[in-house]
Amino acid sequence: MVNVLKPTLKKMKIKNSEIEDLLGAKKVNFPKYTTQILNLANRNSQGTTPKVVGQMSELIKQFSGKELNEWEEWYKKKYPESIKNATDKAIPMVKKLKEAIAKIDDKLIKEWVEDLIIVKTFSGLKFQEAILKKISKHLSKPYRLSNPKEEAKGIDGYIGKIPVSIKPDSFKHENNLNEEIDFKIIFYSKKKDGLTIEFNLD
Repeated sequence: MVNVLKPTLKKMKIKNSEIEDLLGAKKVNFPKYTTQILNLANRNSQGTTPKVVGQMSELIKQFSGKELNEWEEWYKKKYPESIKNATDKAIPMVKKLKEAIAKIDDKLIKEWVEDLIIVKTFSGLKFQEAILKKISKHLSKPYRLSNPKEEAKGIDGYIGKIPVSIKPDSFKHENNLNEEIDFKIIFYSKKKDGLTIEFNLD
């Protein structure tokens, strides 16, 4: 029996800019940093959401042509006002960003960096006390963080006299819930704008 050696497969990466070149897209040379500002303005103004310009992943499936110019013609016929509407949404946001940039000085940059490194890091990683404090205010009961001995048992703190453990939402779906836990669990999930918490201390 003859062993046939399989040829080694080559790995290759194609950058987005090269894909555009290969597809014959017209080249637009944007000044440095402008696309980052335009992306931010567009995200804030929601100029290219499906509501404004259509669901692109679905539209491209409907398109039967092959060339870029055919896609442009097909899309503009189907959504004749969408590019204007998206542009109209982005323009006032770019103006607001220009005004905001004018307000940024050395002092503001230092305050922002300090807030990011000190405050955001602490509140992002040490948020257990914030959860206990929020629930204690809601229930009008005192709270405290656990001591090392209590912590070793899995207790993160107390609301009134009730020992509680603070766990991520994913904990619900893990086998850990099969363990016998003698204290209440407060579940949290991190969202873009903060935390969502779930609890029942009755």
